Amino acid sequence: MLVLLVAAVALGGYLYVKGRTGSVYNTGVPFKKEASVKPPPKKPTKKDPFVWAFYGYSKDHHRYFPAPASMRPPFRKVWENNESALLEFPPVMSGERIFQLADDGTIKAIDKNDGHTLWERDLGALSASTPAIDGGTVIATVLSRNGGEGGSVVALRAKTGEIMWSKNLPSRSESSPLIDHGKVFFGSEDGTVYALRESNGSTVWTYHASGAVKASPTLYKGILYFGDYSGVVQAVGERSGKRIWSVGSEGAPLGSGTFYSTAAVAYGRVYLGNTDGRIYAYEARTGRLAWAVQTGAYVYASPAVAPVPGLGPTVFEGSYDGTFYALNARSGAIEWTHPAGGKISGSATVVGNVVYFADLGTHSTTGLNIRTGQSVFSIAEGAFDPGISDGHKLYLDGYDTLFALEPRDLAAKRQARTRTRTQSRTRTQTRTKAKKSAG
Repeated sequence: MLVLLVAAVALGGYLYVKGRTGSVYNTGVPFKKEASVKPPPKKPTKKDPFVWAFYGYSKDHHRYFPAPASMRPPFRKVWENNESALLEFPPVMSGERIFQLADDGTIKAIDKNDGHTLWERDLGALSASTPAIDGGTVIATVLSRNGGEGGSVVALRAKTGEIMWSKNLPSRSESSPLIDHGKVFFGSEDGTVYALRESNGSTVWTYHASGAVKASPTLYKGILYFGDYSGVVQAVGERSGKRIWSVGSEGAPLGSGTFYSTAAVAYGRVYLGNTDGRIYAYEARTGRLAWAVQTGAYVYASPAVAPVPGLGPTVFEGSYDGTFYALNARSGAIEWTHPAGGKISGSATVVGNVVYFADLGTHSTTGLNIRTGQSVFSIAEGAFDPGISDGHKLYLDGYDTLFALEPRDLAAKRQARTRTRTQSRTRTQTRTKAKKSAG
């Protein structure tokens, strides 16, 4: 009798785990194929410089930068800027400056042309996020203050690094801030999501989730989307801070997995990864589950979503199982996979027709053709999020060094133009000297 009871419990446990951790597909959830796809940025000018303002590039966190076709491997290294700490999250950029926050709480402004440090500021003892920039203001969150138990959020002048205001938080924060219409949005480990005035740091509203909010809030059409460490995804009004909907993952055997992943909102869906090993897609309007695809291990990474020639809307996501996935954004079907060889903890970024991801296990960064999954780039640098681009260079985070990489084709064309101009000047100078000698 006891043997039968044990067998029944074991079978029940197996079916319970299998039912809660497998893939789920709900075909009736709406999918908006006409979702806007951002055009390549205009050629920057002094009045309208290029800006990569937020973690994930855009406020909806597509992590997709539609770079020109010339922005592709192979690359050559232009410069490097060394840090004394881990670079876990990528920088942001405005005009000629890159702003990088290292894990030791130090933020730098770096000249993107030569890699020189323009200013440096100590914000705290520990940090793990990407700053945000809006005009002349840089906003950064801090996990641990110097001499304090909680975290903080700090506003600095982009030009000088001068601190404009600083707000201590009762809890730590590693949520990359988002700025919209004069408000700063970010989460914290005690589950509080803040909306602060960008001008002075005063509180507009707070929202209290049931678990730590480590992701950056994602904004789409006036609604903020984010998951928490209780395994709940929620949609909150940007202006009011009021909940619109919330749903649980219910993916782990003994409860929901945790959402560390920052959501990407595209095609009427909310995409994000979970530590139960699944990649989730919810309907943005209602929170209905469209699909959940099971990988072999934790999914900490944030997804990238991009239109792919020949495949259509595609979700790119890495897993701790060492596999990088390309999924059909509508159905969740796996289009292709790439074996990375280690653990993928950081998020991917699509630049043009190449998706880049770093491998924590091998401390390397790989670039794949977004249509085929074929490897087109590899470098023995990197661990978490790979970096950003302005359409001319790839600014790549190594383990503790920021690199500027330029396509060799662009470098060759620039060198050819330089030679042509030099030869033209030489011929002009020779003719001028000849005329003077004849005169």
